[in-house]
Amino acid sequence: MDYTTYFKGKKITVMGLGLLGRGLGVVKFLAECGADLLVTDLKTKEQLAPSLAELSNYKNITFILGEHRLEDFRDGDLIIKAAGVPLNSIYVAEAVLHGVPVKMESSLFAKFTKATLIGVTGTRGKSTTTHFIYESLKKFYKNGKVFIGGNVKGIATLPLLKEADKNDVVVLELDSWQLQGFGDEKISPHIAVFTNFLPDHLNYYMKNGDSEAYAMELYFSDKANIFRHQNKSDYLIVSGEMAHYIVKKYPLLQSEIVAVTEKDLLPDWHLNIPGEHNRENLVLGASVLRVIGCLEDEIKLSVESFKGVSGRLELIREKDGIKIFNDTTSTTPVAGIVALKSIGNIDKKNIVLIMGGANKQIDMIDLINILPQYCSTVVLLPGTGTDTVREKIKKNVSQTIEVDNLQDAVSKAMNAAKTGDIVLFSPSFASFGLFQNEFDRGEQFEKLIKNLK
Repeated sequence: MDYTTYFKGKKITVMGLGLLGRGLGVVKFLAECGADLLVTDLKTKEQLAPSLAELSNYKNITFILGEHRLEDFRDGDLIIKAAGVPLNSIYVAEAVLHGVPVKMESSLFAKFTKATLIGVTGTRGKSTTTHFIYESLKKFYKNGKVFIGGNVKGIATLPLLKEADKNDVVVLELDSWQLQGFGDEKISPHIAVFTNFLPDHLNYYMKNGDSEAYAMELYFSDKANIFRHQNKSDYLIVSGEMAHYIVKKYPLLQSEIVAVTEKDLLPDWHLNIPGEHNRENLVLGASVLRVIGCLEDEIKLSVESFKGVSGRLELIREKDGIKIFNDTTSTTPVAGIVALKSIGNIDKKNIVLIMGGANKQIDMIDLINILPQYCSTVVLLPGTGTDTVREKIKKNVSQTIEVDNLQDAVSKAMNAAKTGDIVLFSPSFASFGLFQNEFDRGEQFEKLIKNLK
């Protein structure tokens, strides 16, 4: 069955519309396929006004906004849930209870597409690795077209079914939530990249009474869907350390494992992006290019011309001799540590760090301990996570400034910095509370920096 037959005439509930992003793209695609849609979102009509305006001409969409209703999950042919819907969602449970299939858009795309799929996951580095592979293949893949999707801002994956064909390649950034859908469909990408595995999303995976170790097992189990259903002709590209860990947990894997080290990216190759972690990301990406058939000269050119990804340790401005970095996608303490080590100088302690946000129930002690080695000043944004570390940071860092909002944080950080210093926005916590998501957080920061007089 092709995708047009699969969706046409079906009664489909879409759980999550959002603002002018992936949800909107999915709804448009399904409406154009002739599905009978019910779109439900916890946001109100007023909050979703821009998205609703984009859908105003479609007559086969019903909206339930400002709430989810159990009755909307009891019948119909299909539920499509957004990434990050809680594991214990009563609405998903209601659908399952009534035998209504629950799917996700990236895995539905994977189910129907004829294109070659390259999937990238990991706790850190998946965005950089994904975009490096995509940009490189756009230049050098000769057998067809190249697309990007998955967990990429503003891009819905399902509509790529209209464009990507059997000779094409689709590069997918896949988080643990999206990979739940791959597990349900029992499919994995043809080429899988697993960058690393570190504590994250414990607030999602840990229920009352659960241990951190148990939550990490659940987290890894979702991540493992990137390779769990591969065939003998498929590739799993990982670091040597990850390869050992995966083979120990999954000894019956069929895919060909490519374990890479820094030696696979020649040490004299020049990178435009800072940090050893980015060298590791590009080593993995370069290995994908080799599997695809790119030449070594093409790989070297790709590595040395890659400029990085927006919001990931991105130098966005230099003002009055002060370098300003946007690292909004830093949502864990490990990310904060990596940022400090990548651009900081222990001898100078010249970083003014803006951090703080919502709690993810991850131990922050390693980050707290390293702050005084690199930071002259720490500016703390409000949030449930900030509340857990405030007093310890005050004891560790000589100058700690608390603020109520991002605008105040930027103002205080710039006042604290002097020529030769670095202002680093690396929150190390989740964005929820003050911001819609980390992308919104980064965009607000960048706008404030560009408007500095």
